[in-house]
Amino acid sequence: MSLSNLDVQKVALLARLAMNEAEIADARIQLSGIFDLIAEMQAVDTRNITPMSHAQDVCQRLREDKVTSSDQRELFQSISPQAEAGLYLVPQVIE
Repeated sequence: MSLSNLDVQKVALLARLAMNEAEIADARIQLSGIFDLIAEMQAVDTRNITPMSHAQDVCQRLREDKVTSSDQRELFQSISPQAEAGLYLVPQVIE
């Protein structure tokens, strides 16, 4: 895809970038290269390719689902300023 300096100026304006003529020319070359690469990738026939979630055939190790910590609710509520029936009491904020 061929871009003009005017196209790059419009993009720079939308992105709120201040660019001089040399920077615009450099950006035009770089953006044209990116768009050419995108066009090249879109030309590849991928109809018979199965989608994959990862580039390598890996599987995640899963740990056993078991409780590893003890119940410390009583300890935590014992140091709370106010607790009642297993709940923390807090001052009313909204009137």
